[in-house]
Amino acid sequence: MWPSPLSNGGFAARLSRQRQKSSHRMSLPKISIVTCSYQQGQFLDATMRSVLDQRYPELEYIVIDGGSKDNSVDVIQRHAGDLAYWVSEKDRGQTHALQKGFERATGEILGWLCSDDLLLPGALQAVGEFFRDHPDVDMVYGDALWIDAQGRYIRPKKEMPWSRFVFLFDFNYIAQPSCFWRRRLHDKVGGLQEKWNLNMDSDLWLRFASATQPAYHPGYWSGIRDYPEQKTRALRPAGQKEWDALIAREAPALASWPRKPLNLTARALRVGSKLLHGGYSAKPPHSLLDSLKHYEISGS
Repeated sequence: MWPSPLSNGGFAARLSRQRQKSSHRMSLPKISIVTCSYQQGQFLDATMRSVLDQRYPELEYIVIDGGSKDNSVDVIQRHAGDLAYWVSEKDRGQTHALQKGFERATGEILGWLCSDDLLLPGALQAVGEFFRDHPDVDMVYGDALWIDAQGRYIRPKKEMPWSRFVFLFDFNYIAQPSCFWRRRLHDKVGGLQEKWNLNMDSDLWLRFASATQPAYHPGYWSGIRDYPEQKTRALRPAGQKEWDALIAREAPALASWPRKPLNLTARALRVGSKLLHGGYSAKPPHSLLDSLKHYEISGS
């Protein structure tokens, strides 16, 4: 005897479940990614391909170039058909370029990818599903892989849950390209501030954390390039001055304390948390490491 179309095992029930699954898949939020770049043509193609190769169905990709004189414009034009917007013109620096990009962005979820970093395969799908399934979460960050100038794997950067104290007195451990947030949070805190040249991300994460609880989701979402010419390494003394200003703002009661005991305490907490979460024994999947070969650069 054929099952009734209205029974649990019938056609109508199966069709309903299929529609629910389809609706669940189709409800992924729109993600806007902004890439800022200046004179980074040697890395830019790999960066842009790592975003476009995501094949995320609700992607809005914006590229803001600061008027580069190298081959950056040629690289951008090669991918222009897949971009929501791009421009190459003089700006006031990285933070200003990102501000310009986010002003153009229309996605519910926001993030940025510097022109020397990568998104790892499946990252945006994982981010979209996370925000879809956690409607009350406004900010999430994941793990990353350290890569060298050529894009070859160095080591994993597996992180710990949010701790303001550790963040302030050890270091900014959030992998910037693995961090994403909702538009409503961005608008609530006012977005990036141009006064911060090197620690614009740290400033933003701290203001986000004052408005919401940052979520940590274990998963490798980005590749961070580590090389001598990297901006944060080349300008480290200036970065420390900005960091001291952030501590004075965020922890005024501790700003005058001897820094070494605070640093040692924060480091001990970080080491303990990373041990607890497997941060020092992490082994990224071989398939993920193999995927880096698609974005390796020769001669950089």
